[in-house]
Amino acid sequence: MDYLILAAIGIVMGIFGGLLGIGGSVIMIPALVFAFGENQHLYQASAMICNFFVGAAAVIVHKNANSLVKDVIKWLVPSAALGILVGVAISNSSAFARQNSYLLARLFGGFMLFVVIYNCLRLFHRLTGGIAYDASKIRRSAGLTILSGFLSGISAGLLGLGGGVVCIPTQQIFLKMPLKMAISNSAATIASIAVIGALYKNITLPQHNIQIMESVTMAAIVIPGAVLGSFLGSRFMHKFPTNVVRAVFILLAALACYKLFTVAPASRPF
Repeated sequence: MDYLILAAIGIVMGIFGGLLGIGGSVIMIPALVFAFGENQHLYQASAMICNFFVGAAAVIVHKNANSLVKDVIKWLVPSAALGILVGVAISNSSAFARQNSYLLARLFGGFMLFVVIYNCLRLFHRLTGGIAYDASKIRRSAGLTILSGFLSGISAGLLGLGGGVVCIPTQQIFLKMPLKMAISNSAATIASIAVIGALYKNITLPQHNIQIMESVTMAAIVIPGAVLGSFLGSRFMHKFPTNVVRAVFILLAALACYKLFTVAPASRPF
């Protein structure tokens, strides 16, 4: 295991996780696939641990910036917590067991394609002066907030995501939430549910013939850089335009999408 590679992955995942409110798994998991080959259950378990620290670091910054919408978060978090349990249960099903674990990478690749398309649309709207959401016109619907949280939780549990890549667009679509507030709410949701998902996923790793300490050790190396990166990224989000960073993220996500669609199944014994 290359410690320098893991440390570098941590910094990059933290910066993008904090800047875009996505937790960082969309960076960490494809990067691990590039560096070490397919081992999806291990990577997801480790990423869920790291997501908590990325989200928690970002929440501190967002709270100081007064950009959290508490009456939305109170519905997002419990519904996302339920969703992440459902998502992890599905990921542990026989459909993705043993040699079929690479199918999770394919599914992740499909989700990354959605991430690329969504971010391209958001970048296009920002560059062309698209309509910005007004904080005074937030749609405060408990039902739609619960739906947003549940969908975010399922994606987090099934694919090892922080959940932000679903939580942010669904808040904008369902609740008309301004981008920076959606990112802040997403970080709070990620920090709250990542612990649940990490415990569940790591406890069930032995059924995939993976030791829990493999996941914990990987996370321990990644976390310091991820926390530092998250503090930096979340500060950047409040101070600088995100167009350039979003464009770079689109390129990284597109590359990750290609790798996840073409990764070979792991040759490790089961």
